[in-house]
Amino acid sequence: MSKWETIIGLEIHVQLNTKSKLFSTAANRFGNEPNTNITVVCTGQPGALPVINFEAVKKAVQFGCAIGAKIDLCSLFDRKSYFYPDSPRNFQITQFYRPIMVGGSIITDVEGEPKTFSIEHAHLEDDAGMLKHFSNFAGVDYNRAGAPLLEIVSDPCIHSPKEAVAYAKAIKAVMEYLDASDCNMEEGSLRCDVNISVRPAGETTLRTKTEIKNMNSFAAIELAAVAEVKRQIREYERGGTVEQATYRWDPDKKQITLMRKKEHAHDYRYCPEPDLPPLVLTQKLVDDIRSALPELPYQRTKRYVEQLGLTEYAASLLTIDKKIADYFEEALQISHHPRHVCNWITGEFAGRLKESGKTLLEVGIPPKDVAQLVNFILDGTITGKLAKDLADEMLKKPGTSPRDIIALNPHLYQPVATSDALEQIIEKVLTEQQQSVEDFKAGKERAFGFLVGQVMKATQGKASPALVNEMLKEKLK
Repeated sequence: MSKWETIIGLEIHVQLNTKSKLFSTAANRFGNEPNTNITVVCTGQPGALPVINFEAVKKAVQFGCAIGAKIDLCSLFDRKSYFYPDSPRNFQITQFYRPIMVGGSIITDVEGEPKTFSIEHAHLEDDAGMLKHFSNFAGVDYNRAGAPLLEIVSDPCIHSPKEAVAYAKAIKAVMEYLDASDCNMEEGSLRCDVNISVRPAGETTLRTKTEIKNMNSFAAIELAAVAEVKRQIREYERGGTVEQATYRWDPDKKQITLMRKKEHAHDYRYCPEPDLPPLVLTQKLVDDIRSALPELPYQRTKRYVEQLGLTEYAASLLTIDKKIADYFEEALQISHHPRHVCNWITGEFAGRLKESGKTLLEVGIPPKDVAQLVNFILDGTITGKLAKDLADEMLKKPGTSPRDIIALNPHLYQPVATSDALEQIIEKVLTEQQQSVEDFKAGKERAFGFLVGQVMKATQGKASPALVNEMLKEKLK
């Protein structure tokens, strides 16, 4: 693998959360009965004319301003022809020749290191319907037909599957912070097409690429990209070639499957959309939208580092998901210990929930309970060891406060809290561990850690570590 360089570009389709569709007044909602959110425009009836949804335009401009793109004050719409049952007009209205924005970049962490990804352009277009396959027939649901999409096209600047996932997560975060999309990948609000090629390390020209369509999870993006990179390298190393083609990812078989040989731009017969005038914006509108932008993920990360003392990595773990970052800030209203609160949210609880794939919000533990848990640890009410047991109980009984759980489970409370009880245990340990005492007096600092461990073991982990350290130092003097 080290002899080859991976080149990846992503096309991310984000469904904008407007109330109505891009070119019609039909409701833009997921989950309704099939073919109920439709009009003559959605279904391509003869003579039906599209009218642009200005709210979708504003959300697109918001994104462009957020990534530092150049907003085109006069963009155009085009027709992209293809014949398929989910496209009632037999063409899609998109922006091929003159998109609404060009350029821009996004910064995110990749395995703890900040990286900047450049964006080629982003354009508005309407979505297709959905084909639904049953045991002995297939149907088409046009509820999604005409939904507003912003397609964000990266430069081929991504060099590993992990980078591809980090970039996609960063785009998702920006859209969520802008409240421009719910980015629900399971419902198809955010879908990725992954373009992949490989070349020998040191080579500068781009080789033939393949495309993997409609990826709707970050795990799938990484698995599919890894599989395709390995496949292309095998082809080249055995003396073969890579053909330009479109694939889909089979999550059950964990492999890519050929859909069709890749079309070229001329296959779509792009032409100007005659039923829509140029989309003309004013510079004042763009400036007003830019000045009203909310705090964005990278800005929030910087604030967490500079004002709250978090590491870059810890801050990015929080800010990549707006809901988790908001959860963290709500917890800070009760516990004024940012690093500890962050560690419990992104470390202890995230680790316990990893297998289920859920978050603290989804399991129903309120921020105030995490804050109370942290406060109990830091004020010596419970030890770190008992806190882990308490966290397990919180997950079993979401919504029950740590205080109430302790009241119902007295063994979670720290009984060895008095100086008198602890002093007796410390004296006993020092008597039994004379060699370690001598080692400590001889300047061996590790001996002190051993003695602390012996005291904690004797108290079954129920003593305050801070109090043990303080009293042990006094005794050793």
